[in-house]
Amino acid sequence: MATREAFLAKVRAAQPEARERPEVPLFAAVGGDLKARFTTALEGMGGKCVQPATLAEVLPMIHERFGAQASICSATPEVQGTRALTPETPPVSLQDVDVGVVRARFGVAETGSVWFSEEEYVVNAIGYIVQHLIVLLDPAQLVDGLQDVYRRPDFSRVRYAALVTGPSATADIEGVLIRGAQGVRSLTVVWLAPA
Repeated sequence: MATREAFLAKVRAAQPEARERPEVPLFAAVGGDLKARFTTALEGMGGKCVQPATLAEVLPMIHERFGAQASICSATPEVQGTRALTPETPPVSLQDVDVGVVRARFGVAETGSVWFSEEEYVVNAIGYIVQHLIVLLDPAQLVDGLQDVYRRPDFSRVRYAALVTGPSATADIEGVLIRGAQGVRSLTVVWLAPA
C-alpha cells in the first residue's frame, strides 16, 4: 500500500463515531424591524445596505461605484457579469475580478450576516478573492438571530455554509483596524426580492 493510501486508511479508522447534534436552545426573539436591525448590525461591521428600485438598477449602481471598466463576475443569473462563472471555473482565475455578485439565501438580523453555501457561490473563491462583493438579499428572507439559522433545513443539506458579516477586517497590528486585509475590501447588501 502506498504511503498516501496508508495515511488515509489511518485517518478513516480514527474517525469518531457519529453523534446526534446537540439541541440548540430557543431564546425569545428580539423581534422588531428585522431589516433595520440587520442594516444597523452590518453597517457596524463596515458593510453597507442599498435599496434599488428595480433589478435593472443594480448593474448601473455597480458601474457608478466601481467604474464602467470594472470586471464583474456574477454567481447569479439576475446580474450579468463581464466574466463567466461555472462550477468548472478555476478559483485562481478570479484573482483579478473587481466585483463579485452573489445572492444570499438568507440574512441574520442579529449580526448583519448573510448565509452562503457552495450552491450560492458556484465557485467558493468568489466570496473571498474578489475586491468587492455585492450581495443580493430578499428582505423577506431575514431570520431574527443565530439560533434560527440552525433550525433551517438548508443547514443540514449542504456540504458547507458560511455566514459572512461585512468586508474582511483585522486589527492585529497595533490595534489599527484595516479593512480588506485578507478578503473582500467592501461588502454591499442590495435589498432585492428574486425576479
